[in-house]
Amino acid sequence: MASPELPDCDTPAAVLAFVQERRAAVQRAETETLQGALAWAAMHPEESVTPSASTAQANGGPFGPIFAEIAVPLAGEGTPLVAEFAPMELGAALGLSTDSAKSLIGDALELAHRLKRTWALVQAGEVPTWKARRVAQLTTTLPLAGAEYVDRQLAPVVGKIGFAAIGRLVEHATVLFDPEGAEKQRRQAADGRRFDVHTEAADFDGTVHVEGTLDLADALDLDTAIRQGAAELAALGSDESLDVRRSMAAGELARRQLTLDLTTEAGGTAAVVKPRQVVIHVHLADAAISRDETGIARIEETRSIISTDQVRDWCANPDAQVVIKPVIELDDHHHTDAYAVPDRLVEQTRLATPACAFPWCERPARRCDTDHVIAHRSGGPTCSCNLAPLCRRHHRAKTHTGWTYDRTDAATYLWRSPHGLHLVKDHGATHLLTAHPPDE
Repeated sequence: MASPELPDCDTPAAVLAFVQERRAAVQRAETETLQGALAWAAMHPEESVTPSASTAQANGGPFGPIFAEIAVPLAGEGTPLVAEFAPMELGAALGLSTDSAKSLIGDALELAHRLKRTWALVQAGEVPTWKARRVAQLTTTLPLAGAEYVDRQLAPVVGKIGFAAIGRLVEHATVLFDPEGAEKQRRQAADGRRFDVHTEAADFDGTVHVEGTLDLADALDLDTAIRQGAAELAALGSDESLDVRRSMAAGELARRQLTLDLTTEAGGTAAVVKPRQVVIHVHLADAAISRDETGIARIEETRSIISTDQVRDWCANPDAQVVIKPVIELDDHHHTDAYAVPDRLVEQTRLATPACAFPWCERPARRCDTDHVIAHRSGGPTCSCNLAPLCRRHHRAKTHTGWTYDRTDAATYLWRSPHGLHLVKDHGATHLLTAHPPDE
């Protein structure tokens, strides 16, 4: 029976033929998107950002000539440089962040200039774009001869082998064509050790994922300490499972370390090294005021929500220092005649717009500049209705290129790109208002 959404798919064979054709159409569209990225890069070469003396003089102030646009490499050796801010507008048109647009252009340049055989296979529809882009990302650090070697060896088999084999080929090319780089990578292997606490992905119940790569000796010591801690908890009467007790022991181990006053010798004088403070901004809903109601809290640093019971547990910890800040009314209007933004206005701006106001950007507002939407030197006031958080990259782009924007309410911004795209960022969500820029 034919699907009402797909009237021509009335047999299994017809459905298979349909999905194959649609998959091929997607592949063609993705290849054409890479071709478009190449064309965009060609329209924004290194020469397009050479500042004139008058431009450098006009760009004085907090983001003067030293912060003006430059040309940057987006792919490996031998690929053309591209104007630094060019990926922003391409990303806006495609619904991508600036970093994703940079990656798209960089992969296209790597394929077209350094992996020409693989790029020809992509254009012929014989290699999927996602696989070619992954290869391009692996070869960008190789010298030009190394990339050509990988391309020559890979082209006959790229559609048939997996990424483990491709990775080994890239490593072999690194040793052959960049022995100093290979030695550097070997030395840096130890620097690849890490220990990550994924607070940015906290669950509603207040748990997070922890992972790491440690030196073997350090790992054995850590495991011993956690195993002993779990045993101590059991001896104290904990009836939790071993896994839960191990996780609790890790927290106890951290808290014991934070309570230590470590002493160092500085110039013959003993100096006390205080433990590092961890600051979490927790925003509580009205329901959190009463213990009779179940409420939620929002963690600003992780942009996640947790239960108010978890907040109470944290606050009840004797090692926790709780600071309650006065409520800032987001609708209140504050103003100063000075250019510098007072702390209260900065805080109000960050609370109203928790992330960078630029389209698709998600950098937290606490890591952003506080920008005058209408420049202060052009008469823009330092007040609640004329401030927005912009990360340094997008602040510079707004200062030095044709990007402009207006703030229409406390958390809504209307942007116009240099070539006429109109986008609105409303409470963190970006929407493209014009499907196509006007003809120039």
